[in-house]
Amino acid sequence: MKFGITLARANSSLWPELTQRADDLGFESVWIPEHLVLPVQMAGSPHKGDEHPPIPPQTPVFDALNYLSFLAGTTQNIRLGTQVYNIGLRHPFISARAAATLDIVSGGRFEFGVGASWLREEWDAAQLDFSTRGARIDETLQVCFALWTEPVVSHHGRFFDFDEVMFEPKPVQPGGPPIHVGGDGMAALRRVARYGDGWLPMNHTLDMLPVSLQKLGTLWEEQERPGRPQISIGLPVESTDDVRRLADAGIDRLIIAPWQRTSGAIDGISRFADEIIGRL
Repeated sequence: MKFGITLARANSSLWPELTQRADDLGFESVWIPEHLVLPVQMAGSPHKGDEHPPIPPQTPVFDALNYLSFLAGTTQNIRLGTQVYNIGLRHPFISARAAATLDIVSGGRFEFGVGASWLREEWDAAQLDFSTRGARIDETLQVCFALWTEPVVSHHGRFFDFDEVMFEPKPVQPGGPPIHVGGDGMAALRRVARYGDGWLPMNHTLDMLPVSLQKLGTLWEEQERPGRPQISIGLPVESTDDVRRLADAGIDRLIIAPWQRTSGAIDGISRFADEIIGRL
């Protein structure tokens, strides 16, 4: 089992220290949330059953790949992930360049979590069609993969159209950083099978996972993909027995926040490393 830390539940003023401490303690990764802009008027939630957005519009938001590049310079081993990056809101040239830069400056430590987005008003503000976001994300990923792997790239698609370009340097990780697709429905599972290296379920409980993993396995085989996708999820863990149950269910990475308030975050990850990771 790999253990990651979500920075979303800590005040951003602590992110550098928290990441450095997690690196020292042997945590595998840290994951940063992302939005391009937060409209004053917004509705809905990424969390099933919630009617209101989980964050107010005045919430401080950083350019995720830029901030992770900074964290890369202060750490040695810990991997750096987005949970998740709204890749459909940018031109693929922008996302591909930022991702390649982060992968290079981190020495190949970038884990690229991407999502279709839940916030319609954010797409409206960017003057993009929320209803076509799935198709736009798929095409964006196709362009990014080409830029990361091919010497000369041209593309003539539904959303993007350009003649031959060159894109150097390539990411450190062959083929580009691993893509982790966020989401819970069939569209997300199909995107994992077609383009992803892993799946980031957002609203799944342990009881819900077997059915979804079976569907994902079938889709993965239909695409004739080798191996299996990585499964990364945020679920509560209180004991090593909890970890073993999650591992038996097919989970590869737990993304956790073992604290109640930011003031307890450093002690929380230290305690988790000692009481859970150290006893496995």
